[in-house]
Order: sequence, then structure tokens, then C-alpha cells
Amino acid sequence: MVSAVTGTAFGVLCLSKFGRTSVRNSSASVVQMTLLDEKKKTYTLKKSEEAFNAAKELMPGGVNSPVRAFKSVGGQPVVIDSVKGSRMWDIDGNEYIDYVGSWGPAIIGHADDEVLAALTETMKKGTSFGAPCVLENVLAEMVISAVPSIEMVRFVNSGTEACMGVLRLARAFTGREKIIKFEGCYHGHADPFLVKAGSGVATLGLPDSPGVPKAATVGTLTAPYNDVAMVEHLFETNKGEIAALILEPVVGNAGFIPPKPEFLAAIRSLTKDNGALLIFDEVMTGFRLSYGGAQEYFGLTPDLTTLGKIIGGGLPVGAYGGRRDIMQMVAPAGPMYQAGTLSGNPLAMTAGIHTLKRLKQAGTYEYLDKITSQLVEGILNAGKKAGHSICGGYINGMFGFFFTEGPVYNYEDAKKSDTAKFGKFHRGMLEEGVYFAPSQFEAGFTSLAHTPEDIKQTIAAAEKVFHTL
Repeated sequence: MVSAVTGTAFGVLCLSKFGRTSVRNSSASVVQMTLLDEKKKTYTLKKSEEAFNAAKELMPGGVNSPVRAFKSVGGQPVVIDSVKGSRMWDIDGNEYIDYVGSWGPAIIGHADDEVLAALTETMKKGTSFGAPCVLENVLAEMVISAVPSIEMVRFVNSGTEACMGVLRLARAFTGREKIIKFEGCYHGHADPFLVKAGSGVATLGLPDSPGVPKAATVGTLTAPYNDVAMVEHLFETNKGEIAALILEPVVGNAGFIPPKPEFLAAIRSLTKDNGALLIFDEVMTGFRLSYGGAQEYFGLTPDLTTLGKIIGGGLPVGAYGGRRDIMQMVAPAGPMYQAGTLSGNPLAMTAGIHTLKRLKQAGTYEYLDKITSQLVEGILNAGKKAGHSICGGYINGMFGFFFTEGPVYNYEDAKKSDTAKFGKFHRGMLEEGVYFAPSQFEAGFTSLAHTPEDIKQTIAAAEKVFHTL
């Protein structure tokens, strides 16, 4: 299994490094251990603080995506210098085992040697053509052969762009305007999706961000995730008006929340019965839960699918695809207009191709399942043993945990979490060399580069931090 070999090679490198030191004499070993202990004692983010303070004068909040500012967890944001495999290093020299993975794309590990080599060769030919290239065909064929719902695909530059395009397409194909989305499911920052869910009976959406006009969200209906009865109610009270229902098949943007056993099948039936399209937003779950995404994992096929993250191998990318008769509506084949200057650029296509090649190899998802199960079980057991209310779960390379007794079936359940405690836990884990997402309401990700030793080290760190909370 390639993933295991890669992980073992990384482990051997570390062991041989420390081995050369330890065979000289026992005092040298003691000196090295003392230095390592001293490094932990002197954990500092001084350079990160200086850089971030400067950034706040240059960019809103000092970042280009809000969650990076650590507002949800408090403390000083970490400014990263480099990444490799399962590790990240900040500009202060601190090393971390990373479970964010650039928010999902780094499923084979950061800065993979094969991907970097392929990118180097592609760059010799140019970075962007603004014209068709054969690499688009190659990645399109790979995506179509892998994802059950996709018969044709359109590449774009981000998950947000993919969701914008697929929403316009669904409305164009059905001739309807209303959509259903679920509370806690994030589909990018396009106006129709920035809706605050109601606390009881789902109503017409109200904008959740200044600058979003009511007209942009008046057609957006909301329901709690995993609530079939509410979806039935929405279809009943909006007969013949709903173009599509869009959801994350496994929620990742409210923390890790899987569907109840009957939920997805019920949603599929309701959309078919009401002439609406079912859209799976697999920007996060695509090629992560299985090679064919959540739809292959759960054995349920939507009409349309959005993708991103992994299919670009760490470069900006997105895609939407689905049934051929629907996709033929997209310009220039049809009247539904959507375009992009850098869409299908050779660098993103190259990184995606080589990432998917690796994922298709035997044993990939078995390895992800093995290490992620060990990680989650270890953290949950450590938390409970230390007397904390904690619950969580995983599917292959995606996981999450909440500081609440649970169970967590939707965003309202997730909001019962002790976010202050999570913030302290997050800070403590950083000091122990482990980087989790800086929010209680974000899923975590493992990769083929994570080793069994990484998992053991993470659990040991969690045990230590839990006792300080």
C-alpha cells in the first residue's frame, strides 16, 4: 500500500536521524532531550504576532479568509512558513502535525514530491493559456469515471464559483427560482447561500451578511439538517416552485455531522417526487470519503454535484457536473452563461490529475479509515477519561468532535458545544505541536502522509491538554 510505504519512509527518516545521535553516548541523548524539552517550554509566536499585526494594516482583519484570524478560538493566529507531508512549520520555527490540510485538498500530504515534479514540468510550458488544453480532457475523464452522478463537467476556480454556477444551472433547467438549503451547510459566499436559518418553522430566508439584498435570498428556504419532516413541509407549502435542494451530504462546515441512515434516501425521493433537482455539494467530501465521493460511499446518486479542493491538488479549483441533459444547458452548448479566465488552467489540472492517480491506488481509503479511527477514538477516550463531555465521529479521511455530550445531528445540536473549552483545547494543542482547525465548527482531515506515530503523538498531546482544561 503506497500510503503505508510513504508513511513508513517518513518514520524511518526521523528514526535514523535520532538514532545517529543516540549511538554516540548516553549523555548526548540526554542533551538532545533537554533541548527538545526546552523548545517546548519556549513556544513562542513572536514573529507570527509581528507579521499578523502588519497584515492587519494591509488586509481586512489581517487575513484573506475570516477563519484564519482565530476569532473563534482566541489567541495569536499562526503564520505558516512551509509545509511537507503531514507537517507544517510557522515563521517562529514551531512544527505542527497538521489536521487542516489546507482545508481539505492535501489528502496525499502537503507538497507531494510527485505532484511538485509534475507541476515543474507543466510550468515549463506556461502557467495559463486562456485556451483549451489536453490536461482538461484528462482530468475531466478521471472525474466522470469516478463520480457516479457526473456525465459532463465544467471546471471553475473555487468551490464558491462551482456552487454559484450549479445554482444558476438548476434554476435554468427547471424554470423555477426557489431552493432549499440546510442550516449549517456552507456553499460558498454567493448571495443566495448567505442565509440565516430560522429557529423553528423554516421561512423565507433573511440575509446573514450586510450587503446581501433581500431580493437575493427571498427564494432561499432553510431547514435543519437531518430533518426530513421539515423538508416535506417546505415542498408541500411551495408546490411547483422549488428548483433544487442543495446540501453537504456530510456536513463539514458546522463541524463533522453525518446524515442519519434514512435521511439522504428520503431527500432523494422527495426531490424526484416534486420535480426538483438534488445537488450534492462535495467540495469537501469529494474524493475524500471514497474515490467516488459521498455519493459512492452512501450509494445514492444526485442530479448535480459540485467539487473542489482535492481535484486541484492544492491549487485553486472547482467544478460542477451532472446528468448530460442538464449540463448541455451550460454555454456554449446551451443558454445558461458561465465563464472564467483561469478555469481549467494547466497547473490546477496537473496537480489534480496526479493527486487522483495516487488516490486510485489500492489501499488508499482503508489506510485513511485506519488512522482516522485511531485518532478519533483516542481523542474521545482521552477526553472522557479526563471528565469532559465530548462526542465525535469520522468517515475515512474526514472527522470531527464536539465538546458536548451529543449526539449531534444538526447545527443547533452543534451549538450546544462548549466553545470556550474548545478554544483552550486548541491553544493547548498548538503548544504541543498539533494544528487543528481554529473553530469548533469545522471538520478535520487526515492524509496519506499521516503516520501511526503522528496519531500516537497527537493522542498523547490531547491527553496532556485535556488534564489542563
